[in-house]
Amino acid sequence: MGTSLPVLNTQPAVPPAAHHAPPARRATRRLNVGSVPVGDGAAISVQSMTTTPTHDVNATLQQIAALNATGVDIVRVACPRQEDADALAAIAAKSTVPVIADIHFQWKYAMAAIEAGCAGVRINPGNIRKHDKVKLIGDAAKERGIPIRIGVNGGSLEDVVLAKHGGVTPEALVESALNEVALLEAVDFYDTKISVKHSDPWVMIQTYRLLAERCDYPLHLGVTEAGPPKTGITKSAVGIGTLLAEGIGDTIRVSLSADPVEEVKAGIAILEALHLRERGLDIVSCPSCGRAEVDVYSLAEQVQEALEGIDVPLRVAVMGCVVNGPGEAREADVGVAAGKGKGQLLYKGQVVAQVPEDQIVDSLLQLANEVADEIRAERGQGAPVVVA
Repeated sequence: MGTSLPVLNTQPAVPPAAHHAPPARRATRRLNVGSVPVGDGAAISVQSMTTTPTHDVNATLQQIAALNATGVDIVRVACPRQEDADALAAIAAKSTVPVIADIHFQWKYAMAAIEAGCAGVRINPGNIRKHDKVKLIGDAAKERGIPIRIGVNGGSLEDVVLAKHGGVTPEALVESALNEVALLEAVDFYDTKISVKHSDPWVMIQTYRLLAERCDYPLHLGVTEAGPPKTGITKSAVGIGTLLAEGIGDTIRVSLSADPVEEVKAGIAILEALHLRERGLDIVSCPSCGRAEVDVYSLAEQVQEALEGIDVPLRVAVMGCVVNGPGEAREADVGVAAGKGKGQLLYKGQVVAQVPEDQIVDSLLQLANEVADEIRAERGQGAPVVVA
């Protein structure tokens, strides 16, 4: 560490606790979406969907690149028109992540996606209607090792299923999904994953729980039509997070009315919160209270913005008082407990320096970057990302 901010103890103040272990996962089959394994204990992947017209190859590839830079694992592209199907080969060849083609009614587009080299297709066999065409898709996908996702949601249930169950219920969604699965099983295709999405997180949770009891296929989790980020992230965190905490789910998508980059950020945050993905930068800040003698909100936002480029797991605590701050920051890598015109800088729960209030942000950033450099060195990583 630097001499200006000496560290008193370079060992973790609190060892990792057993309760930080991720939840036990539901046993499923394994399939591969291109280079990304799904199911059977594989790391839970984060998906998103492009919003560009798929036939605009350059715009679609640019958006895929932005999603990749954010941390996406798999990207889906819509294919409602022939020109979209014609563009799939160029997109699949140049994409930096596996591409899934989203097909609904046109069996020819599904065949085109498979022949174009897409890593997967999303269909509802019932929408294809003709058994021989479903068999064509299943045979072609099996020959090339391409999985199929069956996607069922509350707005696409068959009339007969709705009538039987009296509306969109978990039982109705699961029955519809398993009916679709049976169509693929009938043509000897089993490389399938399933989604049963609903816009109500509670209905979605009950539906996936029921489906998890009825089959061993990998499950794609999501709250469909969740809305804009303000409400959509909350709904998705409740629905997806609850199921993941129970060990249910193998790949996820947070569906937002927003730039798809925000979907990926939210999905990664959910996985990090459940210790299902290694954390990157994690800002821990108190909600403030009557004891606070600094503007905790502004301080936390300044630190968050300044450290956004950190590329290693780093937990930074920003606390607004010196009463509980040191204790609350104990499990953070670095932190500050501010009050009475000064800030106590902490490293692994130990106070290493006191600085005037107007130097808190700069001093905390210096300490955080030094610790990040140490983490990179321990991992054998290259030159650090400069965070100004």
